Amino acid sequence: MAPDKPENPAPPARPCPICGKPAVQRFKPFCSARCADIDLGRWLKGNYVIPGEPLDETEEAPTRRDEDG
Repeated sequence: MAPDKPENPAPPARPCPICGKPAVQRFKPFCSARCADIDLGRWLKGNYVIPGEPLDETEEAPTRRDEDG
């Protein structure tokens, strides 16, 4: 008989995307609160951008009409 193998083995652990150290379950996918905060700061500063069509900044968003009248 073959040795017992789990049907769905856990995926291999990925390193921290900021520093490359092994990830810690509490801060996953990061290794520490520091690396998580660095990543959050990058998002807030706009360093990470999802490509798309440029928006015309001069256009105003459509406004809702008052339902009263």
